[in-house]
Amino acid sequence: MSTVLISVFCPDRTGLVAAIAGRLFEIGANLGDTSFAMLGAGAEFTSVCDIPKDTEAAEVAADLAALPELSGARISVQPFGLDASHGPLGRITHRIVVSGGDRPGLVARLSEVFGQFQANIVRMDAQRIPEQGVYVTRFSVSIPARVDACLATIANTAGELNLSCAVDAV
Repeated sequence: MSTVLISVFCPDRTGLVAAIAGRLFEIGANLGDTSFAMLGAGAEFTSVCDIPKDTEAAEVAADLAALPELSGARISVQPFGLDASHGPLGRITHRIVVSGGDRPGLVARLSEVFGQFQANIVRMDAQRIPEQGVYVTRFSVSIPARVDACLATIANTAGELNLSCAVDAV
């Protein structure tokens, strides 16, 4: 097996994940860390995959490009030159949701707090929900030390921005 990074960006449409994952399964790929998100009217699928040794990255890209669901997609399949397994900072210890009105610099301020405490952001998702008038940011983080101080600082920073903050330990 060889490890590749697959990135797909295209207009959002129903069935994208099923089409992509199904084709990758058919060619013998094994999905590792994978994410999918709607980004405006677009959609992004990213995955670190193991593919059979005798399969070239260009073949995988061509197979994906042949899918009708990926018409007009930007597809990239590149060798993944990093370790595909997580180190200790990849273990999620907390999930944090900050929500309220949209504030310029919100993600930057919260990210800086995590950095001050040597916490690693493993996953982040931010989304405007216009019908509710809110902006929701979700962080999955690894906080290795000074957990209570880090979480209190995150909550205080959210409070200073008139936002709510919910924390779940994993």
